[in-house]
Amino acid sequence: MIITKLFKDFFDSEKAGGFILIACTLLSLFLANSSWSENYLHLWHTQLGNHPIEYWINDGLMTIFFLLIGLELEREVYIGELSNLKNALLPITAALGGMVVPAGLYLLLNLGTSTQSGAGIPMATDIAFALGILSLLGSRVPTSLKVFLTALAVIDDLGAILVIAVFYTKTIVWSNLLLALGIFVFLLVLNRLKIRNLIPYLISGVVMWYFMLNSGVHATITGVLLAFAIPFGNGDEKSTSYLLQHFLHKPVAFFILPLFALANTAIAMNSDWHTALNHPYTLGIALGLILGKPIGIGLFSFISVRLKIGQLPEDLNWKTILGAGFLGGIGFTMSIFITLLAFTDGEHIDNAKIMILVSSLIAGIIGLLYLKQNLKTPVRNY
Repeated sequence: MIITKLFKDFFDSEKAGGFILIACTLLSLFLANSSWSENYLHLWHTQLGNHPIEYWINDGLMTIFFLLIGLELEREVYIGELSNLKNALLPITAALGGMVVPAGLYLLLNLGTSTQSGAGIPMATDIAFALGILSLLGSRVPTSLKVFLTALAVIDDLGAILVIAVFYTKTIVWSNLLLALGIFVFLLVLNRLKIRNLIPYLISGVVMWYFMLNSGVHATITGVLLAFAIPFGNGDEKSTSYLLQHFLHKPVAFFILPLFALANTAIAMNSDWHTALNHPYTLGIALGLILGKPIGIGLFSFISVRLKIGQLPEDLNWKTILGAGFLGGIGFTMSIFITLLAFTDGEHIDNAKIMILVSSLIAGIIGLLYLKQNLKTPVRNY
């Protein structure tokens, strides 16, 4: 399988970013529970304009993260793994299973309760962490597995974005939403006119973000819409989409996501913090990420291949698919992001964050050890 330079850059930046995310998370937890705790926690709630710094990170900078996700998804659809329908259907159905089964397991424990809104939390996969863990296995990892996990995670993020837009939008201000969508249509017209200069797209994107922010729909959706409005052309190194995606890799991996991790894992934990994990919603998160993800991804992939909907690459087998499923249980960034939308109670948010960290750690370790055991010899389709 030929692996494109941009995919390699994406994989390399994401895996390096994954290690930085781990370091930032550990640092944030340490500072939040040290003698500097009060000042550190206060830092993220410092007002900047009319909102705290944490707000600008989650609703502002994370839009750029979603822009990068959108650009990567666009590339996958046009010339990547998702451009061939037969190849695309395997990660698509796998991602679907990886969303439906975890949400179902969560709802088994929380349906009809005040925390049922958290069903979206275990549906997400963190690309940076998942690829970071996969990279620890070195050259023994088949390119097909890297591509499968990347495509799975990107589609998973798109699913999370749709979940955010549909289920976590409480009140819609239609005038602002229509203005935002009107700007999106204007950008599509610029695209059709083959205007490749990035400036009008970026300026209009900022204005679209403002109206989306004040529409009730989460502002980060703007990033994905903007990505699909930016000209893709033939996808070569001179295309507008390629240039922007290449530029955004490092700022997102080494600045935006680490900043998000620092701001959102600043959790002060008391001596009996582990008792907070014994709630239906925290148990639902654990069940969804640790078991729901591999079961959903593995089962839906198997059904897809057996029904001849999808196609299993020659250098993969069901053990490697299941291993990827465990890595899919690393929720982190997107799971925490959805937690902030699903819950309003501070205690629920902190408890959910702790369980996301614990569950992601367990899923990552299981996935790493499982794949290490099963990638010792060349894998073959059977």
